[in-house]
Amino acid sequence: MNAYKPRVLAPDLKKISKISDILKKYTLTSVCEKAACMNRNECYANKSTTFMILGDICTRSCRFCNIKTGRPKEVDLNEPHRIALAVKELELKYVVITSVDRDDLKDFGAKQFVRCVQKIKKLCKDTKVELLTPDFKAKSDLLQIIIDSNADKLSHNQESTRSISKILRPQSDYDRSLQTLRYYAKNSNIPVKSSLMVGLGENEKDLIQTFKDLKNAGVSHLTLGQYLQPSPKHQPVVKYFSRDFFERLKDIALDMGFKSVISGSLVRSSYFAHLY
Repeated sequence: MNAYKPRVLAPDLKKISKISDILKKYTLTSVCEKAACMNRNECYANKSTTFMILGDICTRSCRFCNIKTGRPKEVDLNEPHRIALAVKELELKYVVITSVDRDDLKDFGAKQFVRCVQKIKKLCKDTKVELLTPDFKAKSDLLQIIIDSNADKLSHNQESTRSISKILRPQSDYDRSLQTLRYYAKNSNIPVKSSLMVGLGENEKDLIQTFKDLKNAGVSHLTLGQYLQPSPKHQPVVKYFSRDFFERLKDIALDMGFKSVISGSLVRSSYFAHLY
């Protein structure tokens, strides 16, 4: 493992406290807060944030993720309305809605995503909404529900290369994720985005092949970031990559024809989501 590790600026505690207070007021979960994301300052300054719906307990157990695994609670049908109220109070211009995996539900949570878009668009007409969804087991009827939601962008994270995907995501599938992204791209004119982590044991050849797979699936927007181990029980970091490495990967992806590529140590799937 090389010695380079990403560094971040100290957080703006006043700004973060304001957001946290409003989230508590409406009993909402933000990925930014839940994961103590290092990019919160920039996103908040640009009136952008990411809400996590359908609770904070996931039915899957990916080895890189810090979300709890277990039996989730019932769906809160008032959650979309509260999110819309928070979006209005925070004067957000761009919102990302994501969720835990809900394989316990008949629709895997797809309809809750739609409710969120509808409530936000009704109350905040100028706010753009991106949906960062699970794979919904690539069921076309559920993916079509998401497409028909009137979202401004559709996202699903590929997360890793084929070579290590099964190790990291034992209950998910590399090709099923591609199938999900392909359906979004082929059946709509909505921009489609995906994200990859590096530093988990993949090699550059693997990454380039994954770029090709994503491009062939119709993905137009890509984010690349350094994996950071949430706790000792999670998948360890195999390697930390340099800024030059991320810049080179960005150039390779852009040369393949991706419309936008955000690449860097601290980049996460929703980083600068409002810009591309």
